[in-house]
Amino acid sequence: MPAHSSDPAARPVHVVLVKGGRTKIRYPAELVQDDGVRLAVRAAWAGEKVRDFGFVRFEPGDVFTEYYWRDRWYAVKEVRDARGGLKGWYCDITRPAELTGGELVVEDLDLDLWRSADGTDVLRLDEDEFEESGLADRDPRAAAAAVAALDELEGLAHAGTFEALLA
Repeated sequence: MPAHSSDPAARPVHVVLVKGGRTKIRYPAELVQDDGVRLAVRAAWAGEKVRDFGFVRFEPGDVFTEYYWRDRWYAVKEVRDARGGLKGWYCDITRPAELTGGELVVEDLDLDLWRSADGTDVLRLDEDEFEESGLADRDPRAAAAAVAALDELEGLAHAGTFEALLA
């Protein structure tokens, strides 16, 4: 389990999500764990307004504990409401994360997965955006890694072993 935000070892970082060579979003977070392979940060919902996806609502007060890997092609974001209730996990398919100084940089590859807290909803998202991105033509190896990462996460989510990634 990652250290709590009161942990003196926690330090501020900025998460930088890059898409198509441009910064998509940049937000402050607290680095609470780094074992050399997996990093965990905690951040408040970066949006100022409610974002309703239909299957989940992200809103002010939500807290994200985000897990990134230097050797895997995804990030897993545990989402809790302001009272600490688990909403679920939003997963971004990304290139492996890079931490440089105070920035944790990840490149978004358009594919996403949602797993509800009770495990009843496992949704593959944005596959149309991924196809339209042209990644398969520009970088077939990265496209194959992205699809394999989405398949891996979906398999873990359906098998009930998803949480083992975060232990």
